Amino acid sequence: MNLPGVAPSRTRPRTYKTRKKTAVDGILHRTTRSRARRTVLNKTFVVMMTGLFSFVSSEAGIPPPDGGNANGNTAEGTQALFSNITGNANTAIGVGALYKNTTGVSNTATGMAALGSTTSGFSNTAIGARALLIATGDYNVALGDSAGEFLSTGDNNIDIGYNVVGVKGESNTIRIGNTDIIATYIRGISGQTVVGGAAVFVDSNGKLGTMTASTRFSDEIKPMDKASEAILTLKPVTFRYKQEIDSKSIRQFGLIAEEVEKVYPDLIVRDKEGKPYSVRYDQVNAMLLNEFLKEHGKVEKLEASVARQQKQIETLTAGLQKVSAELEASKPASQVVNNNQ
Repeated sequence: MNLPGVAPSRTRPRTYKTRKKTAVDGILHRTTRSRARRTVLNKTFVVMMTGLFSFVSSEAGIPPPDGGNANGNTAEGTQALFSNITGNANTAIGVGALYKNTTGVSNTATGMAALGSTTSGFSNTAIGARALLIATGDYNVALGDSAGEFLSTGDNNIDIGYNVVGVKGESNTIRIGNTDIIATYIRGISGQTVVGGAAVFVDSNGKLGTMTASTRFSDEIKPMDKASEAILTLKPVTFRYKQEIDSKSIRQFGLIAEEVEKVYPDLIVRDKEGKPYSVRYDQVNAMLLNEFLKEHGKVEKLEASVARQQKQIETLTAGLQKVSAELEASKPASQVVNNNQ
């Protein structure tokens, strides 16, 4: 009822469902954050969700009671599994979890907006707020706040850890730990012998892998020839690591990366800032083998030359002995003179 002389206020009815959908859409459709803004936006996000949960708690009748979802689906939380049509065996727990899923199967999303964008993906597992937020692929696993948040169409990825956001479109990739991690400890490796395996290398980006020597992966194959002679100018040293690296101060034997760089830059490993970090000893070994084979070839030639000379000497000796014998045989018989004659 309006007071006399006061124009009726113009109101726009807004249903409870519309208010909820607007709030959740704000979560799911928010643009991807840069790392510089992530901390501030995370705090804002928490405040928004606190208000949303306070609002939801004041309403009655939503979400549906346990067991109220068909096709073997489980949904707990505002707008969880909101768009589902024929999808089955999905579990969505949290505000906006599996929000856009319509036909996807066997997905598990626990956390606010987890797997919020997938519509038909299957067998994905996302645990953590915004985990696999925009992922639409299959067989992806993300564990942690914002884990796999940048994954989009890729399949079969594993992202573990806070802010291990992944890379758009990548597939079949495992990423563990964010860039703040400075040490890794894994049990069950040290002391275990593996026969017939390959050495594992790590690059400055943290990527693990083994080295291949197959022609299937190589171009411009040619003899090393004189390219290995550079190692002859390298200066092996002994040294000890600083106390913060090795408290036992064990003596080390090797090369210094900065010195190797001056001789042969391709023989060093650089850190993520491009500074000399280590030496590619596996490559040094190959160069040493080339120099050894070159010297071995020289030795074989010398040995062959000595053998020929020895044979010549033996032939000459035999000839001299023959000549000496002939000379002895050609001497006249000695005569004895009788002093009485």
